[in-house]
Amino acid sequence: MKLIEPDDITVLILAGGKGRRLGGQDKGLVEYQGRALIEHVIDIMQRQTSNILINANRNQQRYQQLGYPVIADTLDDFQGPLAGFLAAMSAAKTRYILTLPCDGPQVADDYLQTMVDGFNAELANGKPCRIAVATDGVHVQPVYALIDASLKPDLTEFLCGDERKIMRWYHRHPCVQVAFAEAMFSNINSPQDLQT
Repeated sequence: MKLIEPDDITVLILAGGKGRRLGGQDKGLVEYQGRALIEHVIDIMQRQTSNILINANRNQQRYQQLGYPVIADTLDDFQGPLAGFLAAMSAAKTRYILTLPCDGPQVADDYLQTMVDGFNAELANGKPCRIAVATDGVHVQPVYALIDASLKPDLTEFLCGDERKIMRWYHRHPCVQVAFAEAMFSNINSPQDLQT
């Protein structure tokens, strides 16, 4: 397979969930240090690429004000991150999507390039690779991933079978883990997290 260039990638910021642990609030719009959570993520990612999509199923007009295209899930009923992945695979004009959540404001400044390097290292070694997923060295972080968008038909089939587990889908394909510092994965899921 051809090695990936950063221009081959559309970044997908996931803001399509129900925010159950935050009392049903739209997590991306929750205020953190005086700004919406998603704005912190955008600030970091727009220094790495201009090719960004936001996946949101509520408050779409507010998300559109952030200056990037907003896409909703193509599946009903908030079916989780994989539904966001599928929507991005349909909307993106690039060979790959790079995913991350709206509630993790400490994204690495080299997130995109590090994922590309990990993916390309597999290809350069002659190994098949369709997905790179981030890890903190102990736990895999499945919503931080670089995914071959040509896997859309397989993901569609998977979701039609009422499957929602991200790692179960990843295990269907050649996948490499890419290490980052644990702090990058500090996310905000509850009022207590916001206070901390």
